[in-house]
Amino acid sequence: MLEYFDGNYTWNMAVNLAFAMGASPGDLDDACRSLRPVARNRDDAAAEQWFHAWCAVGDRLLRMARSAEAAGHRATAANRYRRATIQFVQAERMQSAHFAGRAGAYAQMLECFAKFIELGNEPCQRVEVPYEGTTLPALLVPPRRAAGQGTPAPCMIHFDGLDVTKEILYLMGMPGALAERGVGCLVVDNPGVGESLRLRGLHNGPEAERPARAAFDFLAARPDIDERRIGIMALSLGGYHAPRAVAFEPRLACAVAWGAQYDWGVIQRGRASDPASSLPVPHYWDHVGWVFGATGMDEIMRASSQISLVGILDRIRCPILVAHGENDRQIPLSAAERVIAECVNSPRRDLIVQRLADGGAEHCSIDNVPLICETIGDWVADVLGTTDKA
Repeated sequence: MLEYFDGNYTWNMAVNLAFAMGASPGDLDDACRSLRPVARNRDDAAAEQWFHAWCAVGDRLLRMARSAEAAGHRATAANRYRRATIQFVQAERMQSAHFAGRAGAYAQMLECFAKFIELGNEPCQRVEVPYEGTTLPALLVPPRRAAGQGTPAPCMIHFDGLDVTKEILYLMGMPGALAERGVGCLVVDNPGVGESLRLRGLHNGPEAERPARAAFDFLAARPDIDERRIGIMALSLGGYHAPRAVAFEPRLACAVAWGAQYDWGVIQRGRASDPASSLPVPHYWDHVGWVFGATGMDEIMRASSQISLVGILDRIRCPILVAHGENDRQIPLSAAERVIAECVNSPRRDLIVQRLADGGAEHCSIDNVPLICETIGDWVADVLGTTDKA
């Protein structure tokens, strides 16, 4: 993994994630160069400096994007809005839930992403998935190839993790990788993440089958989607949500855990007892409490202990893939091995370990995202029957 900052895993993960979304090296260096002296501090002041540095580059790109749009240069404007999206989303997600500037940066991110989609003619449609009296914001990406004219296509539901958003997932390229292989993708801000948390107040919880069922019903009602070939995938904390969903929603055709989870309560207790733990975001416990609507460590630990696949994996009766990095510093490889070992009734259970020798060995292969997009995309195409092998 690229280690831009000395001794700050969390910040280095964020830089790698920005590159995975297609950030310009120059943009990132402009945002990060002045932060190097404070990287080891890991305090509120350093996080706030991160926010202002990344937003400053985002503001510059937004100004340049608007200028290009006014001049009628749509392609240039779209690309600059895309780069601004990356800056704002990474500024926002690295702050405390209570940080005053967070809401404004998130709103700017949504504006820039919408402009990127519009002006860039991206094959991406914003949709709302009906869910328990409200809706889940989502992005629907159609397949680029279909088996035949008018033939309903397979589709993957794609949930977020603990701290990413549907816009991040779109820019990371998984929906595009699936589309190239004849598979649509519905990228959903499930409860506890993205707009569902920030603008609708929906918190995460153990019953992943509830939002998964809503997403399935939304897709099954569409004439362009083959309801027999709708699967689900998710990354990081979503390595719990995807297996849990197929365990309790048998209509789903397959599951992909992009980074394994097995018993998150055990992981959380380990993190609480080890101040040197590798964490995905600053203000980690504040963020987890926000995601689950929990106050204080006792409530956070009770909520975390419910995120467990122990005793339910034998319910899975569809193909499942677990993709995990050999050098994952957040979740041990043993979690992936246990998930696969306990899917005893799955007709196809595959564990793909991204090795250091090949790349993509960090958490969710953040150090080589194109590689994992290809790997998962090929598996999904094989399972859902879209691969044409010459």
